[in-house]
Amino acid sequence: MGANLLALRSHNTALVLDLLRTAGPDGISRLELAERTGLTPQAVSKITARLRDSGLATEAGRRASTGGKPRTVLRLVPEAGHAVGVHLDRDELRVVLVDLTGTVVGERGAALDLGAGSGVVVEAVGREVEELVAGTVGREGEELVAGTGVPEAAGSADGRSASAPLAVTGHLLGVGVALPGPLDHIHGVLHRVTGFPEWDGFPLRDALARRLRVPVVVDKDTNAAALGLAVGGEGGAFAYLHLGTGLGAGLVIGGGVHRGARTEAGEFGHQVIQLDGPPCDCGNRGCIEALCLAAVARGDLDEAARVLGAGAANLVGLLDIDLVLLGGRTVAADPEPFVHGVAAVLGERARREGAREAAVPVRVAPGGVRGVAEGAAQLLLGPLFGRADG
Repeated sequence: MGANLLALRSHNTALVLDLLRTAGPDGISRLELAERTGLTPQAVSKITARLRDSGLATEAGRRASTGGKPRTVLRLVPEAGHAVGVHLDRDELRVVLVDLTGTVVGERGAALDLGAGSGVVVEAVGREVEELVAGTVGREGEELVAGTGVPEAAGSADGRSASAPLAVTGHLLGVGVALPGPLDHIHGVLHRVTGFPEWDGFPLRDALARRLRVPVVVDKDTNAAALGLAVGGEGGAFAYLHLGTGLGAGLVIGGGVHRGARTEAGEFGHQVIQLDGPPCDCGNRGCIEALCLAAVARGDLDEAARVLGAGAANLVGLLDIDLVLLGGRTVAADPEPFVHGVAAVLGERARREGAREAAVPVRVAPGGVRGVAEGAAQLLLGPLFGRADG
């Protein structure tokens, strides 16, 4: 399979690939592809021929037609490409390897101190990614080949890093990294990560691209998780509220992740709801994050949920969203108090305002503790399937 996946990224190819992906193992015919994309049959034939040559698509049998001979149907080959998703939290690291459908085929985790310094953290991420890929290759008995168009690495006279380049079954699109903000996702540069001001201005994307010698994309943990949920089928306008070592939100509006002009949308935890309240690591006082984490530390999950609900009510009032999804390891450890508590606050708000519709529903986000890492992998897969917000 010699084709470069990155070279296949065009609008029309993405349309076809996305339909192949959503069709699943049953496949879809070329005529259906033409009808649903608006492309000519000739254009679809050329695109599917390239996809078959590259190993991304294959025949999935024949299907009876209303007239004439049966139609050949095509399906996506999930193992033809992979992406790595990294969740870099304040105290731990989780790495997943996914195929083209987003299915996790390998996973690793390790304790990590984000305050240990950029060099230590970059090396830890690089090591975990390489060991995950190598371990997955060992199980499958096949070699993965990193895609071309990769930045050169620093560290030796010939521009190669001290470690070998990544290798995976099929083509490796790259590595998506999600971590607490604020940050600049366009340039992959961190700002003053709450509680870790020493990261301000660090070019994490470029540092990891040099270390791993594959393309790297960086985004906030909440944005990555929200993207993963949208790709997974969550529709409408929703907020993903992530409670773990910190508190943040990912927003999906109009079908895409809303990052804002400076990637600062969703800094949910730093709403001030108690003037002159307890200090927060961000420098303010009375932030939702400080109040919520303090309640969690006391073991008062009902109070933590009430505070979280107050913030969620603000979002509902500002954005008129359809759904609130809760995630993060604190929620995953005991979801019922949080779902009940946040829903109670939103229900009271709806009654107070005399809303004709029921209160905005509250659910636990699917994906569990690896939801952020899976969403980070979608930062690489998204563009291949035509998602501009990936």
